[in-house]
Amino acid sequence: MFLELEKDNLAEVIASNEVVLVQFSASWCGNCRIMKPKFKKMASENENVPFLMVDAEQFTESRKLANVDNLPTFAAFKNGVLVNQTQTNKAEVLAELVAEVI
Repeated sequence: MFLELEKDNLAEVIASNEVVLVQFSASWCGNCRIMKPKFKKMASENENVPFLMVDAEQFTESRKLANVDNLPTFAAFKNGVLVNQTQTNKAEVLAELVAEVI
């Protein structure tokens, strides 16, 4: 399931789901725009897992959960804990991250 976060409540979503995958992005980020359709495709292949888009500039508390310092950053949370994260514009690297938690 693909969702775009509309408020700074990523911690709540993580707490209420066993696995959560997140793309931290910004409207000005070209690589973020390139990766969004790839992230959405992976979400459609894993309908039982939340795949969230988080605006890293707008939602600073959510951003802190993964110590985001570059965009796009992809983060995988399992049982409320950050398992791994990566900054990439390659679908293969993102797929490896998804495979770690699903």
